[in-house]
Amino acid sequence: MATPTASEGAKAAPARAGSPGRRDGRPRGFAPRLQGDIGALPVLLGLLVIAIVFRIANPFFLTPGNLTNLLVQITPIGVIAIGIVLVLLLGEIDLSVGAVSGFCAAVMAVLSVRHGVPGWLAASLGIGTGLLIGLFQGVWTSVLRVPSFVVTLAGYLGWQGALLWILGSTGTVNLSDPLIVGLVNSRLPVWVGWALAATLVAVLWLSAWWGGARRRRAGLPPGPSSRTALLALASAAVLGAVLMMSTNRNPRGDPPIVGVPTGVAILLLLIAAFDFVTRRTRFGRYVFAVGGSAEAARRAGIPVTRVRIAAFALGSGLSAAGGVLAASRLYAVNQSSGGGEVLLNAIAAAVIGGTSLFGGRGSTWSAFLGALVIGAIANGMDLLAFASSVRFMITGGVLLLAVTLDSYTRSRREKGG
Repeated sequence: MATPTASEGAKAAPARAGSPGRRDGRPRGFAPRLQGDIGALPVLLGLLVIAIVFRIANPFFLTPGNLTNLLVQITPIGVIAIGIVLVLLLGEIDLSVGAVSGFCAAVMAVLSVRHGVPGWLAASLGIGTGLLIGLFQGVWTSVLRVPSFVVTLAGYLGWQGALLWILGSTGTVNLSDPLIVGLVNSRLPVWVGWALAATLVAVLWLSAWWGGARRRRAGLPPGPSSRTALLALASAAVLGAVLMMSTNRNPRGDPPIVGVPTGVAILLLLIAAFDFVTRRTRFGRYVFAVGGSAEAARRAGIPVTRVRIAAFALGSGLSAAGGVLAASRLYAVNQSSGGGEVLLNAIAAAVIGGTSLFGGRGSTWSAFLGALVIGAIANGMDLLAFASSVRFMITGGVLLLAVTLDSYTRSRREKGG
């Protein structure tokens, strides 16, 4: 084995004396930490800027009534985006989520209206259809090794055709089942909203404490200090949102409108549940491992094929759930259900919120943050009567900025910077 010369050792010394993690000895910059300690900070700052700009332009933007309406509007996209996050964590993509959401909502509507199936069973069968679709596409991608881009693009076309076929010549099915239409449009009693908020905050803090305790037992350093600040901010946001929705949003009319909309509660519960699944369960660790390096995960004994199939199935199931919620909000399913901006908004929500397109990094909360950004832009521009063309261009610019940041920080990490 060759030994280094004195000159080579002298050249290597500055690198060892520099900041850790840098080969050239230069101090770490701010950019490499953006997706680490403060990954959510750019999104939160963006939301703050959006709120300030639209509040100045239209004082109605930050009223409890409009903010509650905004949360209700983003509920279907937020749920679909959770499924997108699961697939993106694998380093894959699902282009069929919009068509799947519309088709499964149509399955529910046809069963409920034309065949008299109870609402709860019709909704369950619609979501079950989504799970089967995801299972089919996951097997085709993982077992037959066909790229997910191609499989789900074919699914986008196929399930869109299935939507037109199942609706038939009428093209529209109006919903009337109280349970189905109440999934989004009803409101929880005020005390139930506060109880759910307190439970969610307690779960967030207990989960963080549990994770810290496990790290200490394993002899690992504690998590980033910014995590506590972000956790406190998230808790304040949850409690503040419930306080806002518990105030009367109809001060000039009777009866008063108070309470958390059921759709918003469903969205937050799904986010919290899948955050627990991805961060605190073996399946979640497997998803991150496969997304980080499928070959390394396979050598470590992880059933890569089964993990991929399960993630695609859950992603399509959540797309179906989003379609059910969208139908509940609009009281109907028609030939355009799941079309238009649904697919692009769902992917944009996940990516803008901080989930990497390259796999292995992200969280279900990023779906909520990204959906808030997109929804706030759309809501604010609607209040200002801006043309849809302007909204599309701004949303596209925000998405491009998020992907550019993701690519830049990933390249810095790969270079050891």
